[in-house]
Amino acid sequence: MDPDWIEHRRSDDRERVGWMKPVDDGFVAIDLLGRPRTDVVDWFLAEQTLDALGIGYLADPYELRLDSGDWLRVRIAEVSTSGIRVKKDDWGDMTAPQVYFDVPFPAPDGELRPL
Repeated sequence: MDPDWIEHRRSDDRERVGWMKPVDDGFVAIDLLGRPRTDVVDWFLAEQTLDALGIGYLADPYELRLDSGDWLRVRIAEVSTSGIRVKKDDWGDMTAPQVYFDVPFPAPDGELRPL
C-alpha cells in the first residue's frame, strides 16, 4: 500500500471500503483489492464511488491464474494490505479440501479477475 493513500470508511458503520490516492489536484478511488476504480476525480466523487462500491464485490466469484496459465474459480477469503488470500471455490461443500492461495496486495492485473 502506498503510504500516501488516505483510508476511507463508510460513515454509517465505519467499515473500510478503500482509499483515496492523491494524484495531482485530485484523487483516485482505490478498492480493497488495491485496484483503481476511478480516474483522477475530486474528493467527493472518490468518496461516493467507494461508498457505492461497498464490500459486496468481495463475496463474488473470481478467477485466479495459476502458474500453469490455467484459470481456477476462487472466492476471496481474506483481504488486507499485507496480502489477499483466496480459496478454491468448493460451492459450500463442507467435505471438500480447503485449498488456499496467496495473492500480493495490490492484486496484480491479469492474476485475479472477477468471474
